[in-house]
Amino acid sequence: MLQVYGIKNCNSVKKALDWLNENKKEYVFHDYKKEPAQLAKLEEWEKEVSWEQLLNKKGTTWRKLSPEEQAQVTDAKSANTVLLANNSMIKRPLIESPKGIIVGFDEQEYQNKL
Repeated sequence: MLQVYGIKNCNSVKKALDWLNENKKEYVFHDYKKEPAQLAKLEEWEKEVSWEQLLNKKGTTWRKLSPEEQAQVTDAKSANTVLLANNSMIKRPLIESPKGIIVGFDEQEYQNKL
């Protein structure tokens, strides 16, 4: 079964959940607001996708960091520290599927991997 991680009120997550429902894909949704991501999960994901892919630098949470704080994010360890403190900085949605991890909403990739 697919594991979907994100925040319910995120537009990309809404699009992904709509797509999954329309295509009758079974999934379990993990809301970061209720189930914060843990370090072990971030490290598991980073075996397949880079920390740069997980870190959402376009969101408001990233932009709220000072330039000095942003400059300190230089590797997986420093990124994970920021992501654990601010789960909303994890790019959404993140989907664990038998064919690999998908980060973000990409209908073409969903059709290929889900």
